[in-house]
Amino acid sequence: MTGRWSLSSRLALLFAACTAVVSLFAGVSFSRSSEAHFIELDQQLLEGKLIGLRRALQDLDAGQTQRRLEDELSRQADLALRVKGSDGVRWYDSSIRIPARLPETPGLATLNDGDVDYRVLNAPLFPDRPGSPQLTLLLDITHHQHFLQRMQRLIWLTVGLSALATALLGAWAARRALRPLRRMGAIAGSVSARSLNARLPEEQMPTELAELAHSINAMLARLDHAFQRLSAFSADIAHELRTPLSNLLTHTQVTLTRERSPEDYREALHSNLEELQWMAQLVNDMLYLAKADHGLLAPNREALECAEEVDVLLEFFAPLAEDADVRLNREGDGRLQGDRNMLRRALSNLLDNALRFTPEGGVVQVRIIDGAEVVNVSVENSGAGIPEDLLPRLFDRFYRADPARQEGSSEHAGLGLAITRSIIRAHGGEIRCESADGWTRFLIELPKQD
Repeated sequence: MTGRWSLSSRLALLFAACTAVVSLFAGVSFSRSSEAHFIELDQQLLEGKLIGLRRALQDLDAGQTQRRLEDELSRQADLALRVKGSDGVRWYDSSIRIPARLPETPGLATLNDGDVDYRVLNAPLFPDRPGSPQLTLLLDITHHQHFLQRMQRLIWLTVGLSALATALLGAWAARRALRPLRRMGAIAGSVSARSLNARLPEEQMPTELAELAHSINAMLARLDHAFQRLSAFSADIAHELRTPLSNLLTHTQVTLTRERSPEDYREALHSNLEELQWMAQLVNDMLYLAKADHGLLAPNREALECAEEVDVLLEFFAPLAEDADVRLNREGDGRLQGDRNMLRRALSNLLDNALRFTPEGGVVQVRIIDGAEVVNVSVENSGAGIPEDLLPRLFDRFYRADPARQEGSSEHAGLGLAITRSIIRAHGGEIRCESADGWTRFLIELPKQD
């Protein structure tokens, strides 16, 4: 966008402004110090000359006064003297170039008369005598003033040149220092869906940019992971829907190859209905997970007795457990605030999963531990364990730990544990799985109040 200054230009101008201010301050300070030094030297010179004049004019008659004054003043060409009586009448001028009007106040003063500058000192000839004549010493300081003027011009020239030089050097230094930012911009600009594995070289970044580079790398890693999950999710959806769609298509084509009785058509429709119901459930589960990913699961909070909720589920699964010769147990109790339907669905998924992988004569056990701030619920089942390298993937969508299970199964699509985790996290809790010593445990930690 036009009209915006680059960061390098801003830094260069900032460097130039800082240098100009510092140079100007130093130059003004030096100029004032020099001027004060010249004033001090002039004052010392004039006061020394005043002492000499007083000593020379003491106890002299009128005839010798003018000659002695001329002798004293001849030793310094840029010095002039005016003597006035106590009544203000001019007695003596050592030079015709002395201005007609001079400062009347006692002490040191500066006077400009055309092209000539003077340092003027007014003092009485005899300080201890009333009505003493007044001496006015004038020192030509034109060369001093010319020197100070040249120095001031030099200061302004130095300020301008130093600011210009600093701006150029600052622009070069800023551009060189901002090279890592341009590299970061180039890498960020090259990132696309096909190159999410690009990373910024953190070790080559300055300290100030290393943290930013680390954050960008972490963001790219999250994007890469999310994109991979999205790609895998899309592939899994197509994979899961391919078999039932193929079954529906084949079954329908076979049914339509010839005329059939109403009973045959009714049987074909019932078969297709089962596949369609499974597909509808799959779509509903995917929509449920999509809502969970966007934080749209809002549990209805109500007081729940964990033991009662678990007992209802165990009673529901009791016939299946009896058929599989599996014992169901529950230990402990606890209270929390949560959504009854959502938590029942989560525990139901865990119990269904445990029953399917518990051998005959095995045990499925639910333990409830009521803590001070959280309620811990574990669903355990005996039987063959799960390899440790598979545990982190159990909650992935469409993942099946049992490779013998058929794809596109109308019973289980591999979304149950993913939905369970989403429900637990929507309640502010966490879930994990442990498998060792012939037992597999799903451990849930739920806050009593969120």
